[in-house]
Amino acid sequence: MAELTVSGDIHPILKDDYASEWMGIEVVALEDGHATIRMTLRQEMLNGFGMAHGGMIFAFGDTAFALACNPAKPLPGEDSNITVAAGVDINFLKPAFRGQVLTAVANRRASTGRSGLYDIQIYAADPESGTPTAAPAGAAPTLPGQLPTDNATGAPAGELVAEFRGRSRTISKK
Repeated sequence: MAELTVSGDIHPILKDDYASEWMGIEVVALEDGHATIRMTLRQEMLNGFGMAHGGMIFAFGDTAFALACNPAKPLPGEDSNITVAAGVDINFLKPAFRGQVLTAVANRRASTGRSGLYDIQIYAADPESGTPTAAPAGAAPTLPGQLPTDNATGAPAGELVAEFRGRSRTISKK
């Protein structure tokens, strides 16, 4: 899928997602149970220590989680349901800094009935070190634990800075 900015045309949950728009999130890849997104850390996303605010990294991972949980093109009958977080855990492993590009890779690990389990890895890279570009059409999604790479150079897309695990629940839309 080509690189895309946040838009309701890409995924229906992004239509009125002003937080993701403000964060400057780009959708890199989107498939059933998988999403890869990225954004550049700006000054207003930093804490008093000059590193990415944990809430920004959490919100970024949460967006990837939501995109992986909900179909971009719901089948007939699916449009009356939404999948939301039932609970999440995040582990911050390393700091990220202004100007770095964050990449979140979300993958479904399990799904039973109305419940699901998702792992989201969040990487940080300096812009000149090689950030992931859009995956070519038909490319396999990045697998859990697999470091995304720059498609042009094959260079790693950065260091793992956070692990986010989400538990989902499908509910009726109100």
